[in-house]
Amino acid sequence: MLELRPNCEFCDKDLPPDSTEACICTYECTFCSDCVESLLQNVCPNCGGGFVKRPVRPATERRTGTGLAHHPASTKRVHTKYSRDEVSEFVRTLKDIIPEQR
Repeated sequence: MLELRPNCEFCDKDLPPDSTEACICTYECTFCSDCVESLLQNVCPNCGGGFVKRPVRPATERRTGTGLAHHPASTKRVHTKYSRDEVSEFVRTLKDIIPEQR
């Protein structure tokens, strides 16, 4: 089950379950689209992978046992452990390599 984290791990912007601004990597690291585009340049600072838009989990139970009522979003806020300088250096080394080849 995809973990819907409640915030951008870099700028701490709220990213509720219905946010279209949430981006995730393969490890479900979660960042807002502003940070992904401007600061991270599509490089996850935790794993080096790329990002995709996080899907929106339906709020309404359309099939039995589905939806936010049965599988709520996480409330645990997560923050990257790397400093801005560490992130910038890491991004610089990977940004010109397409995610499929990192």
